[in-house]
Amino acid sequence: MASVTEGLKSALAERYRIEERLGEGGMATVYLAEDLKHERKVALKVLKPELAAVLGADRFVQEIKTTASLQHPHILPLFDSGEADGFLYYVMPYIEGETLRDKLNRETQLGIDEAVRITTEVADALDYAHRQGVIHRDIKPENILLHDGRPMVADFGIALAVSAAAGGRMTETGLSLGTPHYMSPEQATAEKEITNRSDIYSLACMTYEMLAGDPPHTGSTAQQIIMKIVTEEATAVTKLRKSVPPNVAAALSKALEKLPADRFDSAAAFAEALTETSFRLTTPTAAAGPANTGDWRRRWALPFAAVAAVALVVAALGWFRTSEPPPPIRFRIALTDRPIPVGLVGRDLAISPDGRTIVFSDTVDGERQLWIKTPDRAVAEPLSGTADAQSPAFSPDGEWIAFVADGRVRKVPRGGGSAVTIADSANSDLPAVAWLENGTVAFSDPGFGLRVVSEDGGPQRHWSWVDTLGMGVVAVNGLPGGRGALVAVCAFGCPSSALLALDLENDVWHQLSEDVIKAWHVSDRRVVFGRADGGIFAVPFDLGSFEFESAPVPVLDGVRSSLAIVDMALAPNGTLLFVPGEAVGGTAPVEAVWVTRDGRATPVDSGWAFLPAGNGGIALSPDGRRLALAVLASSSEDIWIKELDNGPFTRLTFEGTNVRPVWSADGRFVHYISQVERGNQDLRRRRADGTSTPETVLDATRAMWQVGLGPDTSRMVVRLGVPPTRDIYLFEPGVTPGDSAITPLVANDGYEEASIALSPDGRWLAYASNESGRYEVYVRPFPEVDAGRWQVSRDGGNEPLWAHSGQELFYRGANGDLMAVAVQPGTGFRAGEPSALFSVSNYLSSSSNTEYDITPDDRRFVFKRRVGTAETGPQTLTAVLVQNWLSELSAGRPGGR
Repeated sequence: MASVTEGLKSALAERYRIEERLGEGGMATVYLAEDLKHERKVALKVLKPELAAVLGADRFVQEIKTTASLQHPHILPLFDSGEADGFLYYVMPYIEGETLRDKLNRETQLGIDEAVRITTEVADALDYAHRQGVIHRDIKPENILLHDGRPMVADFGIALAVSAAAGGRMTETGLSLGTPHYMSPEQATAEKEITNRSDIYSLACMTYEMLAGDPPHTGSTAQQIIMKIVTEEATAVTKLRKSVPPNVAAALSKALEKLPADRFDSAAAFAEALTETSFRLTTPTAAAGPANTGDWRRRWALPFAAVAAVALVVAALGWFRTSEPPPPIRFRIALTDRPIPVGLVGRDLAISPDGRTIVFSDTVDGERQLWIKTPDRAVAEPLSGTADAQSPAFSPDGEWIAFVADGRVRKVPRGGGSAVTIADSANSDLPAVAWLENGTVAFSDPGFGLRVVSEDGGPQRHWSWVDTLGMGVVAVNGLPGGRGALVAVCAFGCPSSALLALDLENDVWHQLSEDVIKAWHVSDRRVVFGRADGGIFAVPFDLGSFEFESAPVPVLDGVRSSLAIVDMALAPNGTLLFVPGEAVGGTAPVEAVWVTRDGRATPVDSGWAFLPAGNGGIALSPDGRRLALAVLASSSEDIWIKELDNGPFTRLTFEGTNVRPVWSADGRFVHYISQVERGNQDLRRRRADGTSTPETVLDATRAMWQVGLGPDTSRMVVRLGVPPTRDIYLFEPGVTPGDSAITPLVANDGYEEASIALSPDGRWLAYASNESGRYEVYVRPFPEVDAGRWQVSRDGGNEPLWAHSGQELFYRGANGDLMAVAVQPGTGFRAGEPSALFSVSNYLSSSSNTEYDITPDDRRFVFKRRVGTAETGPQTLTAVLVQNWLSELSAGRPGGR
């Protein structure tokens, strides 16, 4: 390419200065150039060498002159054309703006008024050209430039000039005229005579896409598209977008007729019908909807010659070669227009098997549910029947969506409706679901094992790697035919992970790779997997041996990820969806910051940063001079102590996985949750100065999630259990373990209690619960919890924290603000109205543990935030959709974001 560009620069040096390559189309490469004579920017298009060799310079220049006389406000004029050292070129104005294709890639669908306006203005240009005897022959969104929102038709007459100059020799080039999706039936069957009605058909295809989100006929190959254009009816546009006015739908139906004679006789007539609200069809038309088969045969009995012509076109055109798959198309789409807090990475994504529907989990106003984005919707919309849903997965036919909610696996039709429970005992903390091709559903259970059940419910099969590998399931996807599954597992807190291939037929598994958090099998016998650092890799996979065939290679970077989540979905057909960004949370450095009550943030120690543990925790000592943190270092999660005011940062724990530190009231000890043996979590403590060995305070027989301490350690609260019922217990340590007592305090079957906090005087227990359908903050007397109960939060809340004065209670509101509530904990507890202090969207959060603390004087808070976020504020979640991504992999062209 460099040599071609240099030769072109040299050949045109006296007339044009080529500045940069703008892009490449089917017939030409486009350059931005400076017209030296007129001192203006121009778009210089150079025909591909193989095409130029067939055309010949004289014939091409002669034919293209016929388009130079076209002068219309919506036609991009021809400035110049010619031949230089074997290069055939033509020159047009350089227009600042974008193409209609760019706009459609970004927005998918346009407003009805805007789509009609663009169409009528393009139709006006076409009508003018048609009256001059010029037919465009290649109307498509790529050839419509938008300048200040107004369309200008580019490459007018170029296709005519090329076809006229080449005569019957186009097949020698391996190139094609026209774009498959927008070809008229007569172009598709290689008719010799092409009239103005061919342009009208192509324009209608473009209008259809602006309204429906896709052209009338689509397919995975050009052959499929061509055959559909010739033999199949287009779906009525109103079936895809009900708001399309009747006259617009009727005009499209007539313009998309198979027979040219049945279409409008002019582009002006098409435009008039689009704007005339009374326009209707007097007889049924091809595009009005599915036609009766006999009717279709009577209207147009497709002759054998036409079918043969299609076959010849398919055989001749270069982009129909099955050895050359369609190139990848990459564009951004907005999933939602609501702010998404930085650091909230639990955005589970799923893409339908046909690559057209996106589903993700989102929390709005404290209510979590699934949201669905389809081509006929400008933004995502909530999916009914999916309250509290996480981890969506499409059925193989794309008609159902499975998900986890309230600790159960459920399914709902893709259009929403009543959810059906498939199985109980699903993991709500790190849910994972896959719908396999054999009609079964695989999911993670509360013990972090894997279960497989029929899509209709029933008996379950179970696997676990907690005892063998010390790891639990965090992600699962199916293998072809439902024979097996790709299972990602990680250790407690996810400091390390692995990818397994599970052979369901033979009940055996193989470990494939380390440091993998999700994987997919794609249709070309490859496995694509993601790591916590956001790197995506691909590797050939042998379905017979369930092993990799070679070493993985990187294919994509810049995917937002964390220790146990990668924001990416991949359909078997090669459609890729991912959220761009960096590794967030455990794999990205964070800093501790002081935040005043009015929201001003400053680093605790300038230049000090660390990697937070996946299960987190941050706690200020009672004197406010030390900070205890759960830190990820050397693949180990441990408790570290930071001496404030630029003091040292030292490690306190060294054995196992240790998270969620809590200080004793006297500041001498740090209590924390520890896992040394696989599957067993203990409550331990150690002197904060490191002078003692760790001692076990409570050897729990159930999963432990949090501990809360009051003014002394004779009474503690702990949170135990597995989703969907993790409850609060009173723990009273004895002189010996046998003297200890543990009794339930707050237990609600089927609901979760989270983020426990004892008041400074030890008389009140604050916690969050989802018993109302969303998390709210409650307060009860302690330890007599049945003596009263007060809801403190409004409109959702979590992560309660007491002020040291005992006169205020703080919590993280569902709206992303830190809320403050004045309380009067006398004989009868009283709480005021919550008031917002400042936004906490920039700071790390947790659904089950309080991830911030407050200084002894109650004047400042300490939070964690990613290094570099500073005041960036909330971000809107956008995704990148890549169609035909497998062709990029096959060509060995891995790409970033």
